[in-house]
Amino acid sequence: MQLDSKVAVVTGAASGLGAAIARAFIREGARVGIADINLAAAEAFAAELRTSGGQAMALQMDVTDEVQVEQGVGRVAEAFGGIDILVSNAGFQHLDAIADVSFANWKRILAVHLDGGFLTTRACLRHMYRQGRGGAIILMGSVHSKEASVSKGPYVVAKHGLLGLCRTVAKEGAAHGVRANLICPGYVRTPLVETQIPELAERMGISDAQLISEVMLRTTVDGEFTSDTDIADVAVFLAAFPSAALTGQSINVSHGWNMG
Repeated sequence: MQLDSKVAVVTGAASGLGAAIARAFIREGARVGIADINLAAAEAFAAELRTSGGQAMALQMDVTDEVQVEQGVGRVAEAFGGIDILVSNAGFQHLDAIADVSFANWKRILAVHLDGGFLTTRACLRHMYRQGRGGAIILMGSVHSKEASVSKGPYVVAKHGLLGLCRTVAKEGAAHGVRANLICPGYVRTPLVETQIPELAERMGISDAQLISEVMLRTTVDGEFTSDTDIADVAVFLAAFPSAALTGQSINVSHGWNMG
């Protein structure tokens, strides 16, 4: 039970990577706030976790809404006795070339990833600093925190920005025993990625299978997708790591796609 008695907030937790991470945290003994913009889905997932013996609560959270973030994190802290871990995972994708992307879509991507990362981090840091027992901030980056791809400009910019946020929080949080790290997944077959496959394949004039093998997984060492279990296991490792020997780092989980 690596996270026994710890309290975590996971955003975008009702599905995909967030759900896999929340489930792994529950398995390791944490009490988890299931934060998602879809309250019904968050409530259903939290109820499922409680049925299996976990301690979980659902909360509706639009991570771009300062009030919702502050109130949601506060509710988890009040219910479970503080905040020890944040996984800022909420995100989405929009495909367009820089020359074609609308300003509205540019701002939406940056708002969810960057503003959301900032607001949830700030809210949790304030609790961690007051508590005086340290903590772990885990931001969900991407291999696109270090590389670029066509048609993903706003997403690439946002994920690069999260790397800067991670490094800054690592330095500022050190005096309070708070560590900050960035997980950088490769392609995981989440619903987000599934919707990208046919759209990107059509844009490039190739089949879905060609897109997967010749574009998405071409530079991996084994031609395999990263799994949500891989990401969840790394999140548990980072949340449980006992010292500041591992802080300010960006951890690639990409089957060798990026080794930087």
